[in-house]
Amino acid sequence: MDNPRLHIYKFFKTNMSKIPKHLKYTAEHEWIRDDGDGIFCIGITDYAQAQLGDLVFVDLPDVTTIFERGEECAVVESVKSASDVYCPLSGEVVDSNTALENNPEFINQDPYGEGWMFKLKVANLEDDEGELLDPNAYADLVATEAH
Repeated sequence: MDNPRLHIYKFFKTNMSKIPKHLKYTAEHEWIRDDGDGIFCIGITDYAQAQLGDLVFVDLPDVTTIFERGEECAVVESVKSASDVYCPLSGEVVDSNTALENNPEFINQDPYGEGWMFKLKVANLEDDEGELLDPNAYADLVATEAH
């Protein structure tokens, strides 16, 4: 019989380095980095980009657009499919990674660096923070989905 703990252990051993410890995550596979002063950088995780395959198009939100947590805010399109990106926090878009318009592959190559998607100014983090996952909880989620 398959041992789920063994699968989780193997996942942690091989993939934990692809789940940075300093970020928060969502069940929809977005990552969130606190840049200070109420600004949060958002992107999709390494797991998400790997599931999508080679990205060919990214539709980013416009600066000054206001989103509620859970609202569709961007689209990533690969040779396989298109996928919505959901806003992990409520706030106003203050920056967008326009380099992705001509280079969507940055998300595949460096999802936590050059592949960031947009930045939000969040007014009340306490309202949304409880929905975010720490790295271990996100790793557990991915391990479950990878079965």
